Amino acid sequence: MTQVIDSSEPKVYQGQFGEFTITQSDRTGVIIYRISLIIAALSFAAATWLVLTQIDNPITLNAVTLLYATFSIALGVSLYTIHIYMASLHRTLQIFWGIGVLTSIVLIIQSKQPLALYIYQHPLTILGVGFLFAALTGIYFKEAFCFNRFETKILTPIVPLLLVGHLLNLIPLEIEQVLLAIWAVLFVVFAGRKILQEIPQDIGDKSVFEYLEKQHKVKA
Repeated sequence: MTQVIDSSEPKVYQGQFGEFTITQSDRTGVIIYRISLIIAALSFAAATWLVLTQIDNPITLNAVTLLYATFSIALGVSLYTIHIYMASLHRTLQIFWGIGVLTSIVLIIQSKQPLALYIYQHPLTILGVGFLFAALTGIYFKEAFCFNRFETKILTPIVPLLLVGHLLNLIPLEIEQVLLAIWAVLFVVFAGRKILQEIPQDIGDKSVFEYLEKQHKVKA
């Protein structure tokens, strides 16, 4: 994002491929993105707390399933409203989310156990459900790359490490619990810091989006 060249309203920005303005619709999209991240982070953190502290309570696992559903929906909204220059990458993350959600729904319908317990006892299910968290990792990576945030630099490797480690039974339970707790805490930190960030930063250089769209139309 380059500096403003016109102080009047609406502000005009000079991008890499020309001038652009930020509309109210753009701002609303960013607000929705950030609120969705907050909901996803808090849902994930609450589910994590229940799993780590009250796993022996049968009601807990049902609550975790509901929190997981809330997390999944909120993540989907975030992936819809996030600004990513590469349309193919954006679409890929959305497809990953869809695969993860579809797998989760199938497991909930077919399994007689709560979802979290079933996934834990059947690590191969991560090959399907894991796509949902791959999409989340994509958000972490994008934020780490664009804004150099320390928490997303840690979250980006932690998520695949924990999932692959459990899939291949490489990590002791105690270490898994520590990594899960770190993930939950840093996710909340990340989402909370997004609320304080200036909105135009999440919109980015709209001239790049316009240029890439024109290039796509030319190729088509």
